[in-house]
Amino acid sequence: MSAYVIVEIEVTDPTGYDEYKKLAPAAVALYGGKYVARGGKNETLEGDWQPNRLVILEFPSMEQAKAWLNSPEYAPARAMRHQYAKSKMVVVEGVG
Repeated sequence: MSAYVIVEIEVTDPTGYDEYKKLAPAAVALYGGKYVARGGKNETLEGDWQPNRLVILEFPSMEQAKAWLNSPEYAPARAMRHQYAKSKMVVVEGVG
């Protein structure tokens, strides 16, 4: 069953984060993932949530999503993300 990783990101160093954006896609693809949304315009429809940047990734399963996040291939990019941005991340199963 597909799984979706949803990330809310507050970029603290735009130059450094640009380098992260160059590294991350290869590891995402290696684990069967694809970008559904990546930093596009967002608009709050209800509540008071005001995210700066949202990213949505689709993976074949929750297991693949977690394998990507904890993979040696993604580790350098993940360290960069932690250095250049603050983020919150969840994974949710899709409808089967």
